[in-house]
Amino acid sequence: MTGHDDSPALQERVRQAIADRAPVEIRGSGSLSFHGCPQRPARRIETLRHRGVIRHQPSELIVTVRAGTPIAELRRQLMDTHQMLAFDPPAFGPDSTIGGVTAAGLAGPRRPWGGAVRDNLLGVRLINGRGQILSFGGEVMKNVAGYDVSRLMAGAMGTLGLLLDLSFKLRPLPEGEQTLVQETGLDEALARMRDWRNLPANCTGLAWVDGRLYLRLSGEAEAVAVAARRVGGEPLAEADAFWSAVRDQRLDWFDDPRPLWRISLKPAAPQPPLDGDWLIEWNATRRWLKTDLPAATVRQAIADGHATLFRAGKETTAERFPPLPAPLMQLHRAVKRAMDPDGLINPGRLYPDL
Repeated sequence: MTGHDDSPALQERVRQAIADRAPVEIRGSGSLSFHGCPQRPARRIETLRHRGVIRHQPSELIVTVRAGTPIAELRRQLMDTHQMLAFDPPAFGPDSTIGGVTAAGLAGPRRPWGGAVRDNLLGVRLINGRGQILSFGGEVMKNVAGYDVSRLMAGAMGTLGLLLDLSFKLRPLPEGEQTLVQETGLDEALARMRDWRNLPANCTGLAWVDGRLYLRLSGEAEAVAVAARRVGGEPLAEADAFWSAVRDQRLDWFDDPRPLWRISLKPAAPQPPLDGDWLIEWNATRRWLKTDLPAATVRQAIADGHATLFRAGKETTAERFPPLPAPLMQLHRAVKRAMDPDGLINPGRLYPDL
């Protein structure tokens, strides 16, 4: 993988924007431009030149990589040593970057087993809203010096600074893996997902779509075989292609102009009474909904969970992320002021007035 350290040039651009009091839009490949609040007019700073693996320590299961590195390139390099990013980052285009998916806090089908982005993020190096280059965390499995500030960057939508370098813990590729398919309705699929939580192999993928329930089992070959016999179903020949399409939203199901909602619920939660088309993932904790229902109707029906407007479609006025209680919003504002006192970095990308 070719690499280039563009941090001096990026720091200079941020400092110039601060001097001009010009809002900044941080942009990698642009594949996630649909996600989050609409970008306000701002001076664009592109990060694609800042790319490449800085350090990969296979024996320590750690990688440090520049934020502009395409996910596809990073994934290929890790596979050469039979390792992977456990949070299974999605790529919404061939040049989607690891910095973009980290800023968005997005994870793929393996997330319930492998953890969220923040669970795998060991450290970050960034440019804050004062134009300073700061480092948080490091290449260690545990940070005991206080609160792990690096975790705040996962899901902050770039509002706390321009990400330069990221350190992640890795996992070995599983010894054995198999995907099984069963024909079933939604209610029965939800019941089976709950029953499969204690299988003798890791359940690293669960998805119900278009009347079919897909289960991916991973682990030691014998444990996978035992679990497969217990569950039953038809083996899926092109399993890797299917799970990649779920992760990167390339299934035909996602090709729809209607607004797409990402709904987070407890595994045992009943199916919300909302009209539309559903795709279920993550042991039923992540449920995708395509619907033209008003945002207020959707959020009112998800009282015990969270509803994020993932792709807005024609819905242009609703907040993308769930509204926060006043004390939590105050905390968000305090962190934003500490990292970006003039509010110039990706303003309004997470919440319209943040």
